[in-house]
Amino acid sequence: MDLPPKINSGFATHSIADFISATAEKDNPGDVFELESPKMLEAHVNGRIWSKLGAMIAYRGNLKFLREGMMEGGIGKAFMRMVSGEMSPLCKIEGHGVAYLADAGKEVTVLRLDGDSINVSGNDLLAFEDTVSYEVTMHRRVAGMMAGGLFSARLTGQGMVAIVTHGRPLTLRVRPGDPVLTDPNATVAWSSNLQPEMRSDVNLKSIFGRGGGETFQMLFQGEGFVVVQPFEEIPQAASAAS
Repeated sequence: MDLPPKINSGFATHSIADFISATAEKDNPGDVFELESPKMLEAHVNGRIWSKLGAMIAYRGNLKFLREGMMEGGIGKAFMRMVSGEMSPLCKIEGHGVAYLADAGKEVTVLRLDGDSINVSGNDLLAFEDTVSYEVTMHRRVAGMMAGGLFSARLTGQGMVAIVTHGRPLTLRVRPGDPVLTDPNATVAWSSNLQPEMRSDVNLKSIFGRGGGETFQMLFQGEGFVVVQPFEEIPQAASAAS
């Protein structure tokens, strides 16, 4: 089987035909979500999906992009959106077509829910099908710290969910008597049955987290899993406030 020519990122030149062959979209029909590349999601829209606001980089077909209304989903969700500045606004993509989604060059992972649930840090949620319901959860508000993981989206139902990470994610098992502590800024997702607690340790401020005061960790106990990324991400709300 003939393989498309490799694109050399050095000084060697290549023809336009070679470039198109090597970088053209790959059609793998069947799923609503598929990875066009490790850092780009191809979403086949036939009705409606939800995405992170600003994640669309290209599209084809008859699609409309609508920012989620503040009161959409009821007063409870509206309140959570107001207090969770870290929770990125969502966008409804409606119509018929294909949308290409990405987020700052992060790695994309597609998960399939089969009636189960998962919690995803609001900053790391890229897209989900309309058959998946969500609610914003505030775990604990810590004054002066808008860290990833304090606010999350609990996703439940039947359908596909796309999350993003800086680099390849690592999933750690949580077992009874063997808890896992994580940096909130590196925590991406966790199983729905786990309820993280916030712990502080002034002795770790110089080696764990961003320093400059008490350092907080997320403590996971019980039976489940937690997903972390090899990167400490400061949410936009925190950056804007500093």
